[in-house]
This record gives sequence, C-alpha cells and structure tokens, in this order.
Amino acid sequence: MGGLLWIIVVGFVAGLIARWLAPGPNNPSGFILTTILGIVGAFLATFVGQAIGHYSPDQGAGFIMATIGAVVVLFIWHRLVASGVIKG
Repeated sequence: MGGLLWIIVVGFVAGLIARWLAPGPNNPSGFILTTILGIVGAFLATFVGQAIGHYSPDQGAGFIMATIGAVVVLFIWHRLVASGVIKG
C-alpha cells in the first residue's frame, strides 16, 4: 500500500511541475488528471531509459526523469489538441 501511495504522490508532484513548466490553455486539470500525467511521464521515462540502457530492467525512472517524461507527455497532448485529434 505504501508503494502505491508513493507512486501517486510522485506522479502528482511531477504532473504539477510539468504543468508549471509547459503552461497552456488545454492542460489537463484536476488532481486525478495531473496525477495521471505524472505517472504516465514516469512510465515513459522508465521505458525510454531502459530501452537506451540507462536503467536496468528492475529500475524505474527517478523524480527528475518522471518530470521530464511528464513534460514530454504534455507536449504531445498540446500537439494533439492543436491538430484537432482530441478535444481539450
């Protein structure tokens, strides 16, 4: 249970920082979407880090890489909304 709570807290903080670093009118808002943004960013950073050999298969991304991953996810979100693929 403690691990899940830690994932939620880190995801929320990484999502908040990503929204602060990449502001936009179509940012996902609210606690749940901000947390999901951070968690998806952490998964993206872990996947890329393991693919290039930066992390071993049993390692996950740290807080800074999770935040960078969340910024990348937010950038992709902005591009999809701007092109009209999804409605923000």
